[in-house]
Amino acid sequence: MLLLCHMLVGAFLQFFILSGNWVSSENINFYNVRPPLDPTPFPNSFKCFTCDNAVDNYNCNRWAEDRWCPESTQYCLTIHLFTEHGKSISVTKKCATGDECHFVGCHHRRESSHKECVSCCEGMICNVGIPTNHTNAVFAVLHARRTSDGCRWTVNTALLASVMMVMLS
Repeated sequence: MLLLCHMLVGAFLQFFILSGNWVSSENINFYNVRPPLDPTPFPNSFKCFTCDNAVDNYNCNRWAEDRWCPESTQYCLTIHLFTEHGKSISVTKKCATGDECHFVGCHHRRESSHKECVSCCEGMICNVGIPTNHTNAVFAVLHARRTSDGCRWTVNTALLASVMMVMLS
């Protein structure tokens, strides 16, 4: 992940170096800076798509409420009920605790021939899609928490040296 961040920073810097489109404070109107309309309510807060028994994923995401998840939750939960032919019957998405995410996976409902798949994920609106099989009905968590050695938009020494080599040549 850290390597990916450094590669993105490198590509970003090379684009601006080669194109001559340098960003400087002269181009920013500091008097017209506005805070975000919906500030985060607490540190590490996040949003999930939320709906209750929508007819399909499209309608769930389209009409999902845009609200911050409660501080007691850490994940986004998705429950997808569908026919044996893959036609959606209902989609439910919400913010969830770790205890609610212990039931991920797919199973057949005994009372009908319908299948139910449950997935949980960690991150801002990470529950865009719906689980349809054992491959995507999983508990997906971020591999590394944001820590002091996490992915940041900083430039390490090797990247800085390569940028300097491009500029000098």
